[in-house]
Amino acid sequence: MTVTGEDQPKGGRFEGHEHRFAVRVYFEDTDLSGVVYHANYLRYMERARSDMLRVAGIDQRAAHEAGQGAYAVTDIAIRYAASARLDDDLIVESRLIEVSAVRVVIHQTVRCGAVKLTDARVTVAWVGPNGRPRRQPADWIAIYQRLVWQGDTQHP
Repeated sequence: MTVTGEDQPKGGRFEGHEHRFAVRVYFEDTDLSGVVYHANYLRYMERARSDMLRVAGIDQRAAHEAGQGAYAVTDIAIRYAASARLDDDLIVESRLIEVSAVRVVIHQTVRCGAVKLTDARVTVAWVGPNGRPRRQPADWIAIYQRLVWQGDTQHP
């Protein structure tokens, strides 16, 4: 079932080569000290990556349902710099920095206003239904190559 109109979730958007995805911190995201639990930043980044692909025209669900495969995170390096708190409005910035036949490397930053909270370099590989790496769809690689960030790629 597709939700339409005002009830449709707000998605992210591209600003040049950078995908921007808004997230609000809810009570369930925080720990006993009232700050966002460290693992939840990974959830925010996952949502942003999925949205980035959808906005770029990549249909992961159709590929998975057709038995072509799915993406799997194979490596992540993350740095935590500051904490978010309940009701904070965050932006997850995602930039494709490397593309190959099998993998994509994405630099992601979570910010609260001008404050950088986390910074990560995430590598995802396309794997077949058997879990082994395989070539990504060629049309997806072409999309990614148009989106690769050519600027500063500081990352952990």
